[in-house]
Amino acid sequence: MKHKFLSTLTALFGLTLLPTLCLAAESADPGDTAWMLVSSALVLVMLPGLALFYAGMVRAKNVLSTSMHTFAAMAIIGVQWIVLGYTLAFGGAGPFIGSLENMFLNGIGPDSLSGTIPTYIFVMFQGMFAIITPALISGAIAERMKFSTYCVFILLWSVLVYDPLAHWVWGDGGWLLEMGALDFAGGTVVHLSSGVSALILCLFLGKRIGFPHERIVPHNLPMTLLGAGLLWFGWFGFNAGSALSSGGDAALAFTTTQTAAAAAALSWMLLEWLLAGKPSALGIASGIVAGLVTITPAAGFVTPGWAIVMGLLGGAVCYGGVMLKHKFGYDDSLDVLGIHGLGGAFGALATGVFATVGATSVLTGDWHQLWVQFIGIAAAGAYAVVVTTILLLVLKATMGLRISREDELVGLDQTAHSETGYNL
Repeated sequence: MKHKFLSTLTALFGLTLLPTLCLAAESADPGDTAWMLVSSALVLVMLPGLALFYAGMVRAKNVLSTSMHTFAAMAIIGVQWIVLGYTLAFGGAGPFIGSLENMFLNGIGPDSLSGTIPTYIFVMFQGMFAIITPALISGAIAERMKFSTYCVFILLWSVLVYDPLAHWVWGDGGWLLEMGALDFAGGTVVHLSSGVSALILCLFLGKRIGFPHERIVPHNLPMTLLGAGLLWFGWFGFNAGSALSSGGDAALAFTTTQTAAAAAALSWMLLEWLLAGKPSALGIASGIVAGLVTITPAAGFVTPGWAIVMGLLGGAVCYGGVMLKHKFGYDDSLDVLGIHGLGGAFGALATGVFATVGATSVLTGDWHQLWVQFIGIAAAGAYAVVVTTILLLVLKATMGLRISREDELVGLDQTAHSETGYNL
């Protein structure tokens, strides 16, 4: 009788705990939440890092205007993402675009969850990606594009290009996601799309005055190196944060990110030493970014050993990509196509060759994955090219794209912003 009473009492006590247990099962994981808060902040640090990286490579008369391209993106896309961008990318299910159900983050509250983290954190993490992608494009048009047109361009480009591509690859029901395309942290969505769009902008704008006959050199390489360091630091959030948890997937992505960046910096430095006679600070900074771009789509899918291979190859591919502008004569001011466009495409394709963790590839006997990766690259690249071309045709006819010759000679710091970067 005594045992029966104790059993009944225990059962009743368990029933009183049931609502609490159910609530705990539906609450955010503290470790994952903390990691994703940190990761989101790390990705934001990449924006001032990018501003320094780009600003150091232009002439002194354009240091502030080049930085403004990145900070303007933080302001414009920071608002656009909340109003419209997030819902187009992640609101609702569909093969090509999200719904409008989450405009202004409608329907999302403090208790809303995306997996094991609050949805607000997921929104912010993805929003950092949305901000940096058009900011990457700005490197190709430095020193010669109208600032007003640039602001309108990145707003429209984000709505028409970035948000749909993000849905294709990461959104619920996205057609590339359903096909099985692998893009851990944005090789196609971020880097390929920005790289090919940058090329189209270069062709529309034309060359800077004096290019390629006059030597246009960076004015502050220590600034560029500092920017490269901040990009490397922030990229741990970019890639490892894309695991959306603080577990083993994040640890793997963290490791492969570090490994590939180092390998690509090494291969770029050695290639430059061999072909140009001397290694340069700008070269090793470019190699670091090339490695980070290359590993981005594969970060959580490859082992560290294959990350070394991808980094070594990615550094060489991007080095060759930068040389293309001298061969074909287009003026990609800060090598967006050569590093981000080609690096993103190569990394996405290489993911189909080297992925062995949570995915299959050529290494595991799955040649079909390589074909799927190729389709993803071709579709994302072609879509970005077509929409960017149409967008620029409209903006050229309505607002104009390029500053005057006089303004370009004086420098955009003074003519566009009435400031100077240095008062010495």
